[in-house]
Amino acid sequence: MTVSPQERAWAIRVILCLGVVSLFADMTYEGAYSIIGPFLKDLGATALQVGLISGVGEMIAASLRLFSGRFADRTRAYWTITIAGYALNVLVVPALALAGNWRTAALLVVAERTGKALRGPARDVLLSEATSKVGHGFGFGVHAAMDQTGAVLGPLMMAYAVARANHFGPAFLRLAFPAAGALLALLLARAAYSGKGAPPAPKPVKQQALPRVFWLYVTAAGILACGFVDFPLLAYHFQKIELAKPAVIPILYAGAMGVNGLAALVLGRLFDRHGISVLSLGILVSMLALPLGFLGGPAGAIASVGCWAVGLGAQDASLRAGISQVVSMNKRGGAFGAFNGIYGVMWFLGSAAMGLLYDHSIVALVVFGMALQLFAAGMFLWLRRPLAAAAAAAAA
Repeated sequence: MTVSPQERAWAIRVILCLGVVSLFADMTYEGAYSIIGPFLKDLGATALQVGLISGVGEMIAASLRLFSGRFADRTRAYWTITIAGYALNVLVVPALALAGNWRTAALLVVAERTGKALRGPARDVLLSEATSKVGHGFGFGVHAAMDQTGAVLGPLMMAYAVARANHFGPAFLRLAFPAAGALLALLLARAAYSGKGAPPAPKPVKQQALPRVFWLYVTAAGILACGFVDFPLLAYHFQKIELAKPAVIPILYAGAMGVNGLAALVLGRLFDRHGISVLSLGILVSMLALPLGFLGGPAGAIASVGCWAVGLGAQDASLRAGISQVVSMNKRGGAFGAFNGIYGVMWFLGSAAMGLLYDHSIVALVVFGMALQLFAAGMFLWLRRPLAAAAAAAAA
């Protein structure tokens, strides 16, 4: 496909504008996420409850994505849905400062995930239109890198706030400032879209089901999600056995987000050249986070966070890009919704299982997560040729 300089410039502008939105939004969410594990612990939650809260939030958000993606395709109100999702997302996070018990905090976490569910598929459709002009892997990688810049700044802000107050709760109030910045940046991004309220209407075609390879791809992603450990559980473990002081935990998370962003940028470029095998490489690195984090000492904890971040960066750069290659524009909202739905449900099951295993056998937790990730890496390697064939057919 030949892309004019004007189209390429427009695509870069859209990617960067949406990246700024995600930067501020991730300052808000990831700042909260970096301390939510120990915060819930201080409010009286157990390891199982922390795993369930993280997992339930993802599961509810995932279930909603199944509907929000189809709704976005049907109404084509991509910007309206995106704005509504971001508004809910960034308003509830500062309210965590007012949570007096872990149950209230859990409700707010679920509300934040609901906002992400609303905006995710619609935002990804808008983004995928732009990335098609510059390379899906590169475009999603750039967006992920900007996203993770906010994910570095937010936890650093929390580290400073926790160090000053020596408590987790009041730190959430500071997140009101990047929350307001995200809403303002979103309005500016909408203006930069040059009046395009939605991607161009697709040509009338006979409606077809999503390709079989898509469902195999989503199955592999779901298995990966089930075996991928939540950072709140890692942070819970670090604090419980005193591997890190409270103020150090958000700094570790900030470092992880920096590694995540760099990994997404590099691996996104590699994805455009070598395909989904890049994700399998990232999974092999992320597997090491489990033994290093749960069975190692202080040095192992730092190394585990780095491995976890590389794996997450590989997912950010590859998973959505792979869908964009094999699914046509008129069905991408539903495809992103189905993908995120299954991914989130499997994340919930994995988080709940790991939280339960943590209270009974840490070794079993490590074996469980590594086995599932290794199986997912094998599936993605096997899918290389079917995905390449489907991408060629979609481009024809």
